[in-house]
Amino acid sequence: MRYWVFILSLGLFQFSLGTELTFELPDSAKECFHEEIKKNTSCTLEYQVVTGGNYDVDVALEDPKGNILYKQVKMQFDSHTFVSQDHGIYKVCFSNEFSTFSHKLVYMDFQVGEEQPLPGIGEHATVLTQMESSAQEIHKSLNTILDYQTHHRLREAQGRKRAEELNERVLWWSIMETLAVITIAFGQVFVLKNFFTEKKPYTQFK
Repeated sequence: MRYWVFILSLGLFQFSLGTELTFELPDSAKECFHEEIKKNTSCTLEYQVVTGGNYDVDVALEDPKGNILYKQVKMQFDSHTFVSQDHGIYKVCFSNEFSTFSHKLVYMDFQVGEEQPLPGIGEHATVLTQMESSAQEIHKSLNTILDYQTHHRLREAQGRKRAEELNERVLWWSIMETLAVITIAFGQVFVLKNFFTEKKPYTQFK
């Protein structure tokens, strides 16, 4: 239970920053997300199926005119970068309609535009001081660390889920084998008992 709370809380926390989201995609369902983007804006869409089924999902990205900018079928993870040609609402949809029994947990990172510089750095008219340059480098390094940590947590969650599914399969297989061995043992005892049971001859009275 704490495992699912951790994953969902990760998604909600990052969604509050407006860039990342972890959501559950039910079987035979489709989820779409909309984002208003200005013209000539660089954007990056990154996604990964964390748990569920074969860890695959259908993905489609549309511009405000309905043109398909990106489309993939049954993908586990991918990243796509594009520059918006029009101002308007862009839509990205994740579909699990091909699956009839397995729901999935999907991570999405939709970066729109360049990252804002540190306060005061963008309007700096002169050469940056050594402290300002160091602060900027530290800021970039921290963002890189956050990105690495996010992907590490996703891989850890995916690996843990795979291990749990494997453990469940091994458990059920062991139970089936145990029942089969017990059934065969009782069957052998019954057959051997019939072999050594003395049968009384049938006498016919006149």
